[in-house]
Amino acid sequence: MKLRPTTLAMLMAALVLAGCKDAQKPAGKPAAAEQTATTLSEGTGDAVSVAPPDPLLVTVPPNFGAPIKVTSAGNTQVSDTLRVAGKVDFDQARVTRIGATVTGRVIEIQAHLGQQVRVGDSLAVINSTELGEAQLTYLKARAQADLQARSVERARQLFAADVIGKAELQRRESELSIASAEQRGAADQLRVLGMSSGAINKLGTTGAINSVTSVASTMAGTVVERQVAPGQVVQPADALYVVADLSRVWVTAEVPEQQGALVKSGQTVDIEVPALGSRLTGKLIYVADTVNPETRTITVRSVVDNASRQLKPAMLATMLIQAAPVERVVVPAQAVVRDGDADNVFVEVAKGQFRLTPVRLGPDMEGKRAVLSGLKPEQPILVEGAFHLNNERKRKELE
Repeated sequence: MKLRPTTLAMLMAALVLAGCKDAQKPAGKPAAAEQTATTLSEGTGDAVSVAPPDPLLVTVPPNFGAPIKVTSAGNTQVSDTLRVAGKVDFDQARVTRIGATVTGRVIEIQAHLGQQVRVGDSLAVINSTELGEAQLTYLKARAQADLQARSVERARQLFAADVIGKAELQRRESELSIASAEQRGAADQLRVLGMSSGAINKLGTTGAINSVTSVASTMAGTVVERQVAPGQVVQPADALYVVADLSRVWVTAEVPEQQGALVKSGQTVDIEVPALGSRLTGKLIYVADTVNPETRTITVRSVVDNASRQLKPAMLATMLIQAAPVERVVVPAQAVVRDGDADNVFVEVAKGQFRLTPVRLGPDMEGKRAVLSGLKPEQPILVEGAFHLNNERKRKELE
């Protein structure tokens, strides 16, 4: 067949252009279209594309020395464990701040840091002119009330003898009511200043003014703070001592807001205290209803018995919170193959043939790992010999 001159010229130009492109290809690097292997078909001589071998697919060789065991991935109830940093703190319901009831000068310190005290024990002694003045006011009011009581008694006798009129008797009774009210007010003021009813009665009986008073403990516990020194002038607004009952303490933690749904009040939690090297069990008594806008966390609080006094406030702790159990696929830990920075398992695709499949796993739970993604229930996986089969896969890659 004869070709036209124009057609022949176009064909020659195409061949020349193809030769130039082949000349520009780097030596030893096939073009993108030639990265798949090619072979000639027998009989026709046509080129047939052959796909490269799958590097994740491995076949167990006949002489494979390690034992092989395949089983189906099973489901089970799994509880996620949330670990949050926390610290030991005082039980605020068992802490009291103790101050003076009067303004005065400290003349003696009777309790020191770490000392065990009971209710009513004296912590410090104060000399107060304010207390002395209040006692004097009470004695005056008491004397005036006694005087008015005797005056009313005489008035009643004179009224009965028709010596004075009804108006005079009523006037004296009114003066007695006023004097009695003033006495009661002076006694109440002494109670505010820290005097007991027995001490007030003794004051009225003896009339001896005592301007020295004690700062008494209002709780049984341990002195954990002392903010006073001899010679210091103190006022009722000053907190001189802090006494705490350490037989029960709090452990507080900050839970990220994304995991706030995992915690509920009344939930039992485990607490790890690195300083003690032990794990304790507590109970969540408080879950905050608001989120800290700065840290984006939710404050939770648990209570722990501390009869042995091993837990010290401000100790670091880790709170382990168990979420509600959910159904998850679980695989044995020996089935997991670590390749690079990823976890994998061998999934059986045919008899004696496995594919290395990436999975996302939860923490180890007594030799089992929960599968978060990458594996479906009942898929057959290699649970014995996975390590050796992965070595075989790598060896094949190097050939």
